[in-house]
Amino acid sequence: MLIYKIFRADEWANLQAQGASDGAPIDVTDGFVHFSTSEQAAETAAKHFAGVEGLTLLACNAGAMGDELKWEVSRGGALFPHLYRQIRMADVIWSCALPFDGQQHQFPEQME
Repeated sequence: MLIYKIFRADEWANLQAQGASDGAPIDVTDGFVHFSTSEQAAETAAKHFAGVEGLTLLACNAGAMGDELKWEVSRGGALFPHLYRQIRMADVIWSCALPFDGQQHQFPEQME
């Protein structure tokens, strides 16, 4: 199963340069890297990245993250994937720009 992480340009550049990252400031504060499922990603973008341009969507294989990935109750009582270690470039299956059209972010059609 693929899970998704939205990064701002500087966060994505840092992950690429360093090979691993603690994530966004909210991830550092909370002590884990926040991910979303394909069903949750658009709402995550609208809630936490409204109007932000220059975002990148990362797709990662949840099954390859082992026991450090926990599914925990969050927004609206839904289970969200939380990674209790750094996100690594090796975790990233694919990435793509997440453009903002002035009203919402445009997600790729092919999301698991």
